This record gives sequence, C-alpha cells and structure tokens, in this order.
Amino acid sequence: MPKTTTINPVAGKYARALLELANDQNLAESTGEDLAAVKQLLESLPQFATLLRDPAISARQRRDLLERAFRGQATELLMNFLLVVNQHGRIADLGDLAEAYRQQLARQLGQVNVAVTVASELSGEQIDEVRERVGKALGKTPIISQEIDDSIIGGMVLRVEDSLIDASVRGQLNAMKRSLLSAAR
Repeated sequence: MPKTTTINPVAGKYARALLELANDQNLAESTGEDLAAVKQLLESLPQFATLLRDPAISARQRRDLLERAFRGQATELLMNFLLVVNQHGRIADLGDLAEAYRQQLARQLGQVNVAVTVASELSGEQIDEVRERVGKALGKTPIISQEIDDSIIGGMVLRVEDSLIDASVRGQLNAMKRSLLSAAR
C-alpha cells in the first residue's frame, strides 16, 4: 500500500504546481501514472538515477539525458516539469516529488489509505465489505491494503492516516486485562 509519508516541503510545492497544471489540462490522473512510471524507472535503473544525481554532471548534460530518455515517451507537461526540476537542481528529489504528487492527487480524489491487519487473509468479498463500511464512515474512497499478523488472534486492526482502530481479539483481551487490574487496585 502506498503509505502516507512526510515529504519535504519543496517537493510538496513542486507537486502542487504540477497538479494544478495537470488539472488545468484534465491530465491529473494520467500525469500521476506517468510520474509514478518515471519514479519506477529510476528505481529499476539505479545507475541512471545515480547519473542524474551526480554533481559532476552539468544541468545541461542532465537535460540532454532527460530529453533522450523521456522525450516522446512522456507528455509535454511531464517533460517540461522534469526539465524545470532539473533546471532548479531538484532532480535528486524526484522520488519525493512523485510521492507528494501521489498524496495530493489521492486527497483531491477523496481517497484514503487504509491498512487492515487481520489474523488470516480476508476474501475478496470481505475486503469489499471493509471498503464499503470504511468508505461510508469516512465519506472517502478507501484504498485497502491487507497485512497478516496472527498475533492479533481474530478481528482486525485498521490504520487510517494517523488513526488506529483496534477491533482485534488481542486488543479486547488487553483492554479486559487493564480493566481487571485497575478494579483490583
């Protein structure tokens, strides 16, 4: 699941600017997909990513590399964005920029990441039910990821942004234990 992580403020500003431009051209979602693909490419080709970050390479040489690698593959909007990022010496922040864009686009689309921890894997039908209930409760579209942890015994633990909802058997047993211990004092 894409997790919400802290992004440096500069990356957030670049991502916000790109999202505004993409919205103006009705390209917000496709730009997000393209930017994620560029990020994935850089992760899968670490030598190319290192070359782009190398301070011994001039901005002009990096521009030429970007042009050769992405011209004709990326939209004009994304290509111009990559060139501006390079011109301002921020190409090393491309991963953060892509993540900031993903987060801002998800927020714009009313999506929220929900990590569901269960003792055993949920069926597709059960995941759909969780998605429906969480979506109804939050008024947002949940993006569900499932984690398995048999130590919770049963039930589930939901992590939604900064909130944790523990409806696990382990959580209930711990609550009962605390209650009994405080009553015994």
